[in-house]
Amino acid sequence: MRLAHRRAVAEGAGQQVWIAFGGVADQPWLRLLRPGFRHCFAALSDETGWTVLEPLSGRLLVARLPVPAGFDLPRFYRRAGLAVLGPFEAEDPRRRVLPPLLPLTCVGLCRALLGPGAPFALTPFGLFRALGGVVAESRESRK
Repeated sequence: MRLAHRRAVAEGAGQQVWIAFGGVADQPWLRLLRPGFRHCFAALSDETGWTVLEPLSGRLLVARLPVPAGFDLPRFYRRAGLAVLGPFEAEDPRRRVLPPLLPLTCVGLCRALLGPGAPFALTPFGLFRALGGVVAESRESRK
């Protein structure tokens, strides 16, 4: 398994980034993307709790969740049917010759939170795979 980004090594080691992937298509053009991977968003954990960054169509939702700092948000999302990867440690910024030239999409936002060494991806499924995610083969696809 190829990990394309640094995983956070220790609990409580600053801010950690979790990326969640879901499959609801609320816009017609999203139906072109792989089912189950039509959207992604980020949850940031620190010693005081959770912050969720959710890029929606036309706006960015940023919410500090009213849950205890020890709440297992990734487990909650997994139980809700989302694929969740992390924790990742955000990289320090570095100098660039040119600014990034990609539009700000859900994938672009998640890559920006991971930092300059984040793997290149254009779709949520591409980001999932680039971060080391593996899709379990279903019985139906084996037939």
